[in-house]
Amino acid sequence: MRSKLEWRQAKVVEIETPAPDIRLVTFAVEALTSGFDPGSHTNIKVVINGAPAIRTYTVIPSRPGTLAIAVKLHPNSRGGSAYVWTLKIGDATEVTEPENRFELSWRASQYLLIAGGVGVTPIYGMAKALAARGQPVRMIYGAKNVASMAFAPELKGLLGERLATYSQDDGESFDLAAEFATLPEDGEVYICGPLGLLEAAKTAWRAAGRPASRLRYEVFGDNGRFAEQPFEVDVAGFGTTVSVRADQTMLEALMEAGVPMIFDCRRGECGLCAVKIVSCSSELDHRDVFFSQEERRDDPRICACVSRARGGRLVIDNGYVTEAILPATSAATLQAG
Repeated sequence: MRSKLEWRQAKVVEIETPAPDIRLVTFAVEALTSGFDPGSHTNIKVVINGAPAIRTYTVIPSRPGTLAIAVKLHPNSRGGSAYVWTLKIGDATEVTEPENRFELSWRASQYLLIAGGVGVTPIYGMAKALAARGQPVRMIYGAKNVASMAFAPELKGLLGERLATYSQDDGESFDLAAEFATLPEDGEVYICGPLGLLEAAKTAWRAAGRPASRLRYEVFGDNGRFAEQPFEVDVAGFGTTVSVRADQTMLEALMEAGVPMIFDCRRGECGLCAVKIVSCSSELDHRDVFFSQEERRDDPRICACVSRARGGRLVIDNGYVTEAILPATSAATLQAG
């Protein structure tokens, strides 16, 4: 795994639109190491409301010396996708050497790839890698309609009849139980898509008696049950109230307010930024894949990097009693996780 802090100068050299709401941006990157595995991610420096920020996107297969990302223009964007959509040929920014936390095991006798909407971004690279090595692979790809299926023509040419597409507008949907039933015992599933699809897959996988280690997944951090709304957070023992805008995460707001936080993935997968829920005046919108439904019920916690409240006021305990008793280690060090 390469360090996400290995920043490289990058310049936009190509822009494509593989689907009406998806922008494919290719950067020429200075001193870039080649040969990244499918499922890898890169960080990119963006500007949101005039302030610098960092966003993470899947790396799409591209020619040597370049990195490409495919970004959906989210209607409730926290600013990252909106910024990427403003980029033009010749614009400069910085990106990191990619790292991979959603990698193929290369141990299965058969692979099932599942993509929902823009979740095709890591799955596309996996399909290309598996097909290139002659591995047994099938892919199912669902989206709002056929026009919104980015990379579908390339995938069809690559996989042929091993690709099945499903259009929501046409009333089509996955039969996950049937798909899982065709896999051999050592078969594996890789899935990326909205939270609802992921939860359905996990439920069907458990019902089939399959080992959890052979279902690998990634979810969108901006995908939840409710549209983003502003809310307030009181940090127990810290003596401060933090306002969280609709276009920022709770983690970002807490850090900006000087509240010490530990984090890593920023995608709701690692659980490092989880905080304990003391009380909440509205519903919680859990957008992580770290906690199970049982854990959320028995020990209420929330991943600050993606999950949020549906308005109102949230009281949390982040594990620190008060800023005054923090060790000499700086908050910046703690935040670096």
